[in-house]
Amino acid sequence: MRSPRPRQRNRDRNKVARRATVRLPVPARPWSDGLSDVSIAGDPLAFPHLARTDLPGHPTTVAGYARLVREIAADRARWEPLVRYDALTRWYARLETGPGYEVWLLSWLPGQSSGLHDHGASSGVLTVVQGELVERSLVPPSHPEVAGVAGVAARVERTRTLRPGGRRVFSAGYLHEVVNAALEPAVSIHVYTPGLTEMNQYGAPVAELASRLS
Repeated sequence: MRSPRPRQRNRDRNKVARRATVRLPVPARPWSDGLSDVSIAGDPLAFPHLARTDLPGHPTTVAGYARLVREIAADRARWEPLVRYDALTRWYARLETGPGYEVWLLSWLPGQSSGLHDHGASSGVLTVVQGELVERSLVPPSHPEVAGVAGVAARVERTRTLRPGGRRVFSAGYLHEVVNAALEPAVSIHVYTPGLTEMNQYGAPVAELASRLS
């Protein structure tokens, strides 16, 4: 007759413990911080701050683009850390794009120039945020600055100094040259609408081209 086998109390107790264990589902892709917008705020449809309708839209007018340039220029923490200088050519970086426009940041070492050019079908706004630049442009006889002036029958050259705080607005086909004629580096911000797809260069000096276009 076989003697009864002793019960293994610990093993039986472990079985009961395993049966009582509740396994929680593990998310397939947990958020990096363990939380999501919904887990923090609840139902997004019940919280207007998650679906605001009072935010400013993208600019669509000249005034809107001028305001955009002014706001970006004032936010130095946004563009100043990005500025670089290139001894061989102007340096540039795209700051922002939106429906029908783009924003560029440019730097200019002393003596660097854009050359005489237009922007194809694009209009735009530019402002200087550091240093100063000189703009040479060709103004047609119908321009308010020279309209009615005796002897003006052709495009004439206009020169102006661009300093921080001012803005230049130009239309499609506008001819100008921008140069850093100072002894210190300069930085400028440009908005183009629509986004810049062509930039026609003219090798002739401004004065010579003015006579050709007469």
